[in-house]
Order: sequence, then structure tokens, then C-alpha cells
Amino acid sequence: MPYQNIDATLSAADMQAVKDAFATVLTKLPFLVNLTASERKGIAKTGPDSLSFVQNALTGAQANPNVFPPSFSTTGFQKDVDLFAALSELQAVAESVLSQIDDTRMAVGGEAMQAATQSYQYIKTASKTTPGLKPLADQLAVRFQRESPPTSQPPTPNAPPTPPTSG
Repeated sequence: MPYQNIDATLSAADMQAVKDAFATVLTKLPFLVNLTASERKGIAKTGPDSLSFVQNALTGAQANPNVFPPSFSTTGFQKDVDLFAALSELQAVAESVLSQIDDTRMAVGGEAMQAATQSYQYIKTASKTTPGLKPLADQLAVRFQRESPPTSQPPTPNAPPTPPTSG
């Protein structure tokens, strides 16, 4: 494992501070939207490969304003490009934090599951001789019960063998 046993706690105050920090992020980005699945499908995608195209088009628009109709806003285009770049940078930071949260959650969950499984084994063993532990052992055992297989249909009789053909 690339990490040591994680021995940490998150106080209620720290948890609230993190939630408040996320709330601050949302306050600073009041223009964020939630797209529907159909809206996502309909939007022209701008990834890393398209970024240079967008930037070159902006440079061209700024250098040649006379070829654009008055309804085209080069200033609006510039604002979109700048915001896209800023949001891309924030997304990289957020994805890094999310990845660390997810990895740590997975590691700690694994540690907790290991301890829970050990606890179950001790409780199951002790329930045989210690009064009052059987209900807890049974409750914990539910985690390891497999779903009963569906009732199977009676097997269909095999078709009679076909007689050999002479040839």
C-alpha cells in the first residue's frame, strides 16, 4: 500500500469549515449552471484540442474586426474565452482535491471494513459462549449472507438421442 494507516479525525468544526469553503466557492461563482442530458449533447465540446482553435479564432476576431457584423461581440467572445480558461484551472484544482478525497475515503473505508470484519469474527466466536451476543452476531451476519438463488425450473427432459445415420 502506498499510504500508511490513516489515523485522523475530522472535527465537527473543521467539517463545517470545509462545507463553508464550498459554499464560498459557490457564492463566488454565481453563474454556474446545471445542464440537462439533452443540453450536454447539444453543446459544442471544447476540450484541450479545441482550446488552441478557440484562442486562435479570438485572436483573428480581434485583429480583423471589420469582417464581422455589428451583432458579433468580440468583447463577449473574449470574456467567454477568459472564463473558460479560469474555470478550466479551477476544475483541475477541484478534480485534484476530489481525487484525494475519493482515494482517502476508499482507503479509510477499507481499513474500517477490515476492522468490522475482524470485530464480526470475534463477536461470532464469542456469541457461542457469551449470553446476549447472538442477536448482534446474527445482525452482523446479514452482511455476508448471499441472496438465495431463484427457484429453478424443473429440468426439461433431454430430447431422445438421434439414431446414427449410415452413410
